[in-house]
Amino acid sequence: MKAFTDLYLALDASTSTLDKLHALKRHLGQADPRDAAWAAYLLAGGRPRRAVPTAELRALACEAAGLPDWLFEAGYAATGDLAEAIAYVLPAPTATHSGSLADWMEHRIAPLRALDPATRAAAVRDAWAGLTPEARFLYVKLVGGGFRVGVSRGLVQRALAELHDLPPALLAQRMMGYTDATRPPSAAAYLALSAAQSPEGTGPRGGQPYPFFLAHPLGGGPEALGECHDWIAEWKYDGIRAQVVKRESQVWIWSRGEELVTERFPEVAAEAARWPDGTVVDGELLAWLPDAPDPAPFALLQKRIGRTKPGKAILTEAPVRLLAYDLLELGGQDVRAQALHVRRGQLDALGIPASPVLTASDWTGLAALRAQARAHRVEGLMLKHRNSAYGLGRTGSGEAAWWKWKLAPLSVDAVLVYAQAGHGRRANLFTDYSFAVWSRPPVDAAEATAALDATPSGESKNALQLVSFAKAYSGLTDEEIRRVDKLVRQTTLEKFGPVRRVRPTLVFELGFEGLQASTRHKSGIAVRFPRMLRIRDDKPLFEADSLATLRALMDAPEMESPEMTALELEVPHAGG
Repeated sequence: MKAFTDLYLALDASTSTLDKLHALKRHLGQADPRDAAWAAYLLAGGRPRRAVPTAELRALACEAAGLPDWLFEAGYAATGDLAEAIAYVLPAPTATHSGSLADWMEHRIAPLRALDPATRAAAVRDAWAGLTPEARFLYVKLVGGGFRVGVSRGLVQRALAELHDLPPALLAQRMMGYTDATRPPSAAAYLALSAAQSPEGTGPRGGQPYPFFLAHPLGGGPEALGECHDWIAEWKYDGIRAQVVKRESQVWIWSRGEELVTERFPEVAAEAARWPDGTVVDGELLAWLPDAPDPAPFALLQKRIGRTKPGKAILTEAPVRLLAYDLLELGGQDVRAQALHVRRGQLDALGIPASPVLTASDWTGLAALRAQARAHRVEGLMLKHRNSAYGLGRTGSGEAAWWKWKLAPLSVDAVLVYAQAGHGRRANLFTDYSFAVWSRPPVDAAEATAALDATPSGESKNALQLVSFAKAYSGLTDEEIRRVDKLVRQTTLEKFGPVRRVRPTLVFELGFEGLQASTRHKSGIAVRFPRMLRIRDDKPLFEADSLATLRALMDAPEMESPEMTALELEVPHAGG
C-alpha cells in the first residue's frame, strides 16, 4: 500500500508525461504481480464499486476529529476534495498497518460493502488509525469510489509496452476488457498482459473485444479532405457505442467504456447469436420503436441503461437494436487492416443491419444532407475514407482518418443567477454556474430592472421574472473564470451552503445539443450538454432570451432530444 501511495502522489504532483512514464515503469517493474495487476487496473481506468457511502465517511471523520458538521463542511468547501479534507482533520495515527495494495483491495476494502454499518465503521476507524495521512487520503479515494489520477490509459499501456518490450498495439489489444468491473484483476491477468509475444500474434480470445477506433472532430468544412467520392458518409447516431462479439457459440456485448453489458440488451444478444462464429461487429445500440423510420430519443434508451436484467415490460416499451458500423472479425480472422469499403461489403453479405451510406455528388450535396440531421434525431455526419483501416483510438489523422462532422450547437443568451465553487484545483473558484431566461421578453430595460427590483430572488410569481433552466461549467478560459469568480464575490445576494445567488448582471451565450420538455423542473425544460460559448458583454440583461425562445427550438419533433439532464440548481429562494 505504501508503494502505491508513493506512486499516486508522484503521479499527482507531476505534469510531465515523461516523469509519469518513468514512475509507472519503476513501480510496475518492481511490484509483485498481484500488486502490479491492481495498479494497472486502477491507473488504466478501473473503477471498484464504492465500498463505503460518502455520508458515512464524513460522519466518521467528524467523530474521529471531534468536529461539528458545519466546520468539516467549511474545510471540505475550501479543499474541494473529500479525501483531502478527511486526511487533514483526522488525528495522528496510533498504529502502523502494513500490507500490499492487493491485500488492501481484496481483504480490507472489497469486504466493506457486505458489512453492517457498525462493523464497517469499526473497520474504517481501524484503517485510519494505522495509516499515514497520505495513505489515508488514498484509502478514502479507494473506498469512496473517487479514485482519479492524471494518467491516461494510453500512458499505462506505453509503460507496460516499454517495460516488457512489446508492441503498443499488442498491449492495447490485451488490455481490452481488463478494467471490466465484474472481473477483479489478478496476477494471472497481469502476467497475460506482459507475457512475451506469441507466434499467433495479437488476436483476442473468448469474448475479448478490439480497441475502439475513434473519429476526429471536423473543425471546418470537408473540402480539405479531398474528393467527396473518396469518403463514405453515414449519420452520426447518438446511442451507446458497442462491440458485439460472437465466438465459441457465445455472445458478448461491450460498451466503449469496456463494460460488459450483454445481459442489459438480451434482444441484441439473441440476434447476434445467429451470426457465424468468429464475428465481431462495431456499431451503435439505439432505442428503436417498431416500424419507426428513425431511432427514438436517447431518453428512452436511458430507461434500459441501469437495468442489468430488463423485464418484459421495459423490453416492450424500449426495444433496442444494434446498427452496425463496421466489421472487425470474420470467420475468426482479424479484418481490421482491410479497406473500409471491403469490410462494409462483407458486413452487408452477412445480412447484419448497418448504418445507411449517404450518397451525394459533391460536398455541397452532403452538406445539404447534414442540414437534415436533427430531423432524423442524429448529430450530423460521420466521414470515413473508403480505404481506411480500423485503427486504434484516434490514430491516423491523415488520409485514412475518420471524422465527425457535427451540426453547430443550438444556442440561447441566458443570465447568470447562481454560482458554486468547483473541485480540485478550482476548489476556491466559482466555476459552476446556473443560468436563467426571462419568463417572457421584457418590453424594455426599465421593465426588466423593475422586475428584478421587485423580485429579489429573480424567481417570483410575477408575470416577468428570470427562470433558471440550465447549469454549465465548461467553455471558459482560466482568465474568464477568474473574472466571473470576482464578479460572483462582488454581487452575491444570498448563500445556500456552497451555492451563491448573485445579482443578475452578466449575459452568456449557452450552446447545447437539444431540448426536452420536463415536468421535473420549474422551467418545464431540460437541456442536453449545455456549455458556455462566450460572455456576451455586448448584450444588456433585457435582451437575454426567454422561455418562448427555448420552446420555439423545442417545437420541432427532432427536438425530442436524447440524454436530457436536469441542470437547475435546486436552492431555496424567496417566492416559492
